[in-house]
Amino acid sequence: MWKLHNGKLIQTTDETRVRYKTRISAEILNNLKQLAERYDTHIGYLLENGYSNLIEAGTVVFNKQNRPKDRTEFRTTCDKELLESLKNFAKDHELNLNDVIEASVAYINFEDVKHSHWRYRVEI
Repeated sequence: MWKLHNGKLIQTTDETRVRYKTRISAEILNNLKQLAERYDTHIGYLLENGYSNLIEAGTVVFNKQNRPKDRTEFRTTCDKELLESLKNFAKDHELNLNDVIEASVAYINFEDVKHSHWRYRVEI
């Protein structure tokens, strides 16, 4: 992100975001990649939107017997507080974080997703 300081733009890192890695179904990841291109965004922003909507809904239906067998490693960034809330949500519902992440895909609101240029925003 960029910050305006004394009339000059200074590039800084967003301290509210944290890097994390997870394992997610390759099929879901491919679908997210196509959706990200279609909506001019990034996979991480799609997931982040799904996380917040899932937490807001407060419930999740997940069958542990239907876990995908094609999980692959995925790395991205997320808001620190949102990721902590998601971890607590997973713990409260006695699910793995990976399961909650995959379930959150169904909660993505495409009209409210950050665009790909969001990381280049200017803050005062």
